[in-house]
Amino acid sequence: MKSIQHCFEEKINQNKQLFVPYIMAGDGGMDRLEEDLLFLERCGASAIEVGIPFSDPVADGPTIQAAGIRSLEAGTTLDQVFTQLKKSKHKRKIPIILMIYVNVVYVYGIEAFVQSCKESGVQGVIIPDVPFEEEDLVTPALKQGGVEWIRLVALTSSKERINQLTKEAEGFIYAVSDTGTTGVRTEQHKDLYPFLQSVQAASSVPVLVGFGISTGDHVRALRPYCDGVIVGSAIVEWLHEKKYEDIQSLIQATFPT
Repeated sequence: MKSIQHCFEEKINQNKQLFVPYIMAGDGGMDRLEEDLLFLERCGASAIEVGIPFSDPVADGPTIQAAGIRSLEAGTTLDQVFTQLKKSKHKRKIPIILMIYVNVVYVYGIEAFVQSCKESGVQGVIIPDVPFEEEDLVTPALKQGGVEWIRLVALTSSKERINQLTKEAEGFIYAVSDTGTTGVRTEQHKDLYPFLQSVQAASSVPVLVGFGISTGDHVRALRPYCDGVIVGSAIVEWLHEKKYEDIQSLIQATFPT
């Protein structure tokens, strides 16, 4: 399969905005994972971020925390997620990116984790609690296995830090739109647009913005400042409530008319 960056740049070259939904694996049962992935792909998702439940999700707000608790209470394990992803590997045509905390990777075993990513068609990994200075804990094994390491850039990042993070970026840059955890917000941070402009100027890979995006108005307002958006809490809540039309409407709002 093509790299994440290649897949994204093909869409950008066609003047298409990118939309990456986040879902929590195992929320509603593992048997729903394939169904949800294929539904989101049919709706027009450019890639899908699959969250792995964890007991101490430091980057997650209340909605995703609740989904993680439901998933853990249902007995979800990383092995189960990989098994389900492997089953649907040849049905999917868009990249899968895991959002996972480093404790889970460490306990699973870094080399075993990378091998399972390859076997199940996972093309990228986001580990929000591994800072730039410590990423060598996982990046050599990921690079050897051909799994792309997705870096996050924060609103509080200095120009020097942004340059560091974007210099050898893979896949895309995840620009965090707020200084808190994930969750639906009614307004964007006052410094968001100049921040995104600075990240775009420094990055040689696509820039996607996430945290707090939940409406078509958010998506349209961000369009001039990034290559696409990542939407988590709203998608997780709507999937839980089976509000599929709301999901379709939000994804369709991504595409310029």
